[in-house]
Amino acid sequence: MISKTYAPQDIEAKWYQYWLENKHFASKPNPDKEPYSIVIPPPNVTGVLHMGHMLNNTIQDVLIRKARMEGKEACWVPGTDHASIATEAKVVAMLKERGIEKKDISREEFLKYAHEWKDKYGGIILDQLKKLGASCDWDRTRFTMEPSLYEAVIDTFVRLYNKGQIYRGVRMVNWDPLGKTALSDEEVIEKEVMAKLYYLQYPIVGSEGEFLTIATTRPETIMADSAICVNPNDERYTAYHGKSVFIPLLNREIPVITDEYVTMDFGTGCLKVTPAHDLNDYELGIKHKLPVIDILDDNGFLNEKAVLYVGQDRFAARRNIVKDLEEAGFLVKMEEYKSIVKTSERTGAVIEPKLSLQWFLKMEDISKPALENVMNDNIKLYPSKFKNTYRSWMENVHDWCISRQLWWGQQIPAFYLQDGTVIVAKTKREALRKAQHEMQLFALTEEDLTQDPDVLDTWFSSWLWPISVFDGIENPDNEDIKYYYPTNDLVTGPDILFFWVARMIIAGYEWRDELPFRNVYLTGIVRDKQGRKMSKSLGNSPDPLDLIEKFGADGVRSGLLFSAPAGNDLLFDEKMCEQGRNFCNKIWNAYRLVEGWTVTEQATIESNQLAVDWFNARINQTVAEIQDHFSKFRISDALLSLYNLVWDDFCSKYLEIIKPAFEQPIDKATFDATIEIFEKLMSLLHPYMPFITEEIWQALAQRNEGESICRATFPTGGEVNSEILASFDVMFELVSKIRETRNAKQLSPKVALPLAIKTDNQARYENVKAIIEKLANTETISYVSDKVDGALSFVVKSDEFFITLEGEIDVEAELETAQKDLEYNLGFKKSVEAKLANERFVANAKPELVEKERQKLADAESKIKALEEMIARLKK
Repeated sequence: MISKTYAPQDIEAKWYQYWLENKHFASKPNPDKEPYSIVIPPPNVTGVLHMGHMLNNTIQDVLIRKARMEGKEACWVPGTDHASIATEAKVVAMLKERGIEKKDISREEFLKYAHEWKDKYGGIILDQLKKLGASCDWDRTRFTMEPSLYEAVIDTFVRLYNKGQIYRGVRMVNWDPLGKTALSDEEVIEKEVMAKLYYLQYPIVGSEGEFLTIATTRPETIMADSAICVNPNDERYTAYHGKSVFIPLLNREIPVITDEYVTMDFGTGCLKVTPAHDLNDYELGIKHKLPVIDILDDNGFLNEKAVLYVGQDRFAARRNIVKDLEEAGFLVKMEEYKSIVKTSERTGAVIEPKLSLQWFLKMEDISKPALENVMNDNIKLYPSKFKNTYRSWMENVHDWCISRQLWWGQQIPAFYLQDGTVIVAKTKREALRKAQHEMQLFALTEEDLTQDPDVLDTWFSSWLWPISVFDGIENPDNEDIKYYYPTNDLVTGPDILFFWVARMIIAGYEWRDELPFRNVYLTGIVRDKQGRKMSKSLGNSPDPLDLIEKFGADGVRSGLLFSAPAGNDLLFDEKMCEQGRNFCNKIWNAYRLVEGWTVTEQATIESNQLAVDWFNARINQTVAEIQDHFSKFRISDALLSLYNLVWDDFCSKYLEIIKPAFEQPIDKATFDATIEIFEKLMSLLHPYMPFITEEIWQALAQRNEGESICRATFPTGGEVNSEILASFDVMFELVSKIRETRNAKQLSPKVALPLAIKTDNQARYENVKAIIEKLANTETISYVSDKVDGALSFVVKSDEFFITLEGEIDVEAELETAQKDLEYNLGFKKSVEAKLANERFVANAKPELVEKERQKLADAESKIKALEEMIARLKK
């Protein structure tokens, strides 16, 4: 018994389990098949499914399912990222709930708790992806901290260090005082806030009552000032060149220096130089050999070097120093100021620029192949507009700070002797051997070596992802890496184009002298209807699992992709998922209709055979369209082509043509052809809507145990019968016009109407005469060589049609309608002419598209001519 309505909750879990049990997602190297591989952008183990994941993984699933159906050896590798900062924060919070402080336990104990947390919560997001229908090879699931991937990261560090590409040094970094670690640029979120600009007076040394006034947003850092800087061309301050000033409250002397770096028209034109707490000031300090005074500790509290407010939090110190500066007469004024504040993505803390001893990877030389091979399109970005931003970043690349002051992660393989000498080696034992044999320190033992307590940046493991998931670092000649690498496509967001994508490309050329993937599809950001990025903090993001429960996975998947062009943001509205669910219902109702027919051995009706031929031509035409869309990563456009084919052409037109009269049977040949068509449609739709297509595909025919649409053949299309398509286009437009006439005249669909046609091509209508009579309920169809007096008339293509009705015809109304039709077609003709006059379009578009536009122009010209003749006749 077929259920009346489509109930996704009844089938989704069933079919997903069926796919898993029959290993339909599993893959292994097969020399007889073309490989197609993609690796999942590994979500954080702390993560749960959000709308961005939904969009990204739906697109990946569409690509992998289509490749699998095309007979390729399709392999989608899933996995998770250990997410050092986020996970460590979660574990610390868990320990606090148990009354345990991180500082009170050893590193080994902490890591046991971290693995406990990961084992309990780390797989949640992968289980959620299964509800979406993600067809990953789950047996290949990887984790960036599992032993072999851990070793790959350590080996990478050692190799690059030995090549001279990794070094240790003091540099200005993004410091998270709450997480107590350095951060990379991609872990920093810039927020626009209203801040205060404080105007402070610095007394001139040796002068009574003279001051230099500076403007700052951070008065608490004045104790770290090393100089006041002015532009040498600023005549206001020429007299002060080479003089000194006192730091307010502190009365410490600092020099007045000159540098063209200072902007004369911002603030007062005087800049306080604080090398320890600002990147640009640090560069100025190096240039002018200024002292570096770091007044903040790792927690963001003022230390002894500050002299004042020691032990106070930086923001408390700001409040207190402003009060004291005002009371002492050094605060001239305060202004509201729109400022950019950098915050930690993980903890939300305001970032502190801080000089810190860290490990760095030299990026200038190692990144060159990654720039070259994107610019020359060996690796293609979709959309290509991102090439310019990619180039801008890669041409101005900075050394990568790869160390983090955490315990959860790959511990840096650097070992220190008591005198500070560093030895980089994979293990402590290997480091000891190097010390003994290369440095002749034979008396050393392992107890004399101390490993660097820091771990490596999480991105330093995920940049190896396309290689390491196939064990290509530790075992570079294994069967998997040789077969599946390079991978085919990467689907990710543009926000990590530089910080992950570019680095994977760098790693690909460094380790295998080859690109890691051929195409990068950059999705847009999912936003709400107001254009705001969806986030938990704003409360504007629906729970994806609630959406799946409400609309079904297929409804949500298709709903998301209806309006998700590559690289453009998606304004999410729940109505899109509702549209997706409605599409599922439309398909289900079509299935119920076909399954409810009684089949007879009677001869095939000619009009039914014509309909079958027409629809097969439409399938071939659509397959060509969607293959073109896929080649350009227009995944959304391909779905819209399928949507129109199924909803409009199959459900609304084809089934209406062949549908037998009430309680009448359908001939077997038409029924069998319809079942075959339905199976093709389900195969075309399967990558987008895997669950409903499996349910219907299984029900349409007797399947062997274990068979699945997952492994069915993706329709390849064929020759397009353009003649029958053109004939049916005219016929459908004619039927539509007749129906409009019925509605306008309020005539019942049951009233048969006589139709006369003035045409030079009677064969065009004779072929589809029976269909016109069925769809439009025409009484007779006759051909005339002149107008029919007293009849309604309208034009389709270059032909004129007449319907004789009882009563008088309103000539004025008919004339008005014809005039509007003429104006529309004149405008349409003009737009097509403009397109064809565009030399760029004609030169770059496919020949068939250009020919299609020329045909549109010819049709418009024919219709305009017929309308002009009709209007002239009506005016007589």
